[in-house]
Amino acid sequence: MAYRRIVVKVGTSTLTDEAGALDRVYIASLAMQCAAEHRAGVDVVLVSSGAIRAGIEQWESYAGKPTPPPSRTTMPFKQAMAAIGQPLLMQAYLAAFVAYDLSVAQVLLTREDFGDRHRFLHARNTLQQLLRLGVIPIINENDTVATEEIRFGDNDTLAAMVASLVDADLLILLSDVDGLFERDAQGRYVQLIREVYQIDERLWQMAGESGSRVGTGGMRTKLQAAQIATTSGVKMVIAHGRQEGVIHQICRGRDFVGTVFHPLPRKLCHRKRWLAYGLPASGAVVVNQGAKERILADGKSLLPAGVVSTEGHFQPHQVVEVRDEQGAVFARGFTNYGSEELTRIAGCKTSEIADRLGFKRADEVIHRDNLVLVYGAWG
Repeated sequence: MAYRRIVVKVGTSTLTDEAGALDRVYIASLAMQCAAEHRAGVDVVLVSSGAIRAGIEQWESYAGKPTPPPSRTTMPFKQAMAAIGQPLLMQAYLAAFVAYDLSVAQVLLTREDFGDRHRFLHARNTLQQLLRLGVIPIINENDTVATEEIRFGDNDTLAAMVASLVDADLLILLSDVDGLFERDAQGRYVQLIREVYQIDERLWQMAGESGSRVGTGGMRTKLQAAQIATTSGVKMVIAHGRQEGVIHQICRGRDFVGTVFHPLPRKLCHRKRWLAYGLPASGAVVVNQGAKERILADGKSLLPAGVVSTEGHFQPHQVVEVRDEQGAVFARGFTNYGSEELTRIAGCKTSEIADRLGFKRADEVIHRDNLVLVYGAWG
């Protein structure tokens, strides 16, 4: 298959050597591979971790250090290290890509850039323009300003959202593992899974936490990335970043490289992708089984009769999760009613809304045009 546009994500553990320092020889190799695809007519976007690690490397080389030493687990310390390390990381990429007469651009994003519709569209337009100009965008989370509430938390999720944002054909996650592995009864990894067509509960059970010494992501974050990518019509591959010529092999369809996640037959439109993944939920609406079935099977709107309860405090026109009575999230949407209003009309008929509230904003709690299925609900 010939790809038109690819997103390549490289993690900190892949970018660094055994001593934890940026591996500039590897970065040069990565630039060479990306340049080869660019010469072949493929748009290339690079999502790179490593800024915090680069900052720590630089800071540790200083002659003087504060006493007592700061805690390295706090958000301010990580943000300070990101501020030090981001220009160093870009300097390394600039030196690597200039050898192939390619320009690079730094793009720093936070979840807020995806949550606000105008910022979302501006980011998309900027990236599209950079690609039209033949520039390689190098994207990282803006760790210097991102708080815990607005962080992606790992660049796997960011890379998947970028791939969706720019309508990529392929997302490559370069990691320090060969892909997703089957586990035996003792939890040992025994066999590489070559292809995935549906992300089900069995796969979630296989995915463990991060085993990397320096990275923030694990296999669970990669499955979350796969959910975003595959519902956006993007093929995703997890592969070992140190395998020779790995990007070329994947782009040429070598079926022995990594784990391939195939896109779902029906991809979400841009607006529903933004609704599903870009916006943080302000609360949740719990619905009964009948409402769940009508939403999943028939694509119906959520009516007050199907509402059991609410969780959290939210206002009208905010995004909420839709959960079943077992707590499983299966949809998200813009609600026409706030949490206090929903508590008063839960279980009632649409004809009774005005009597209970003194007004009726809409017949639907969430209209089907503002409702999107999430996670494994596509089936």
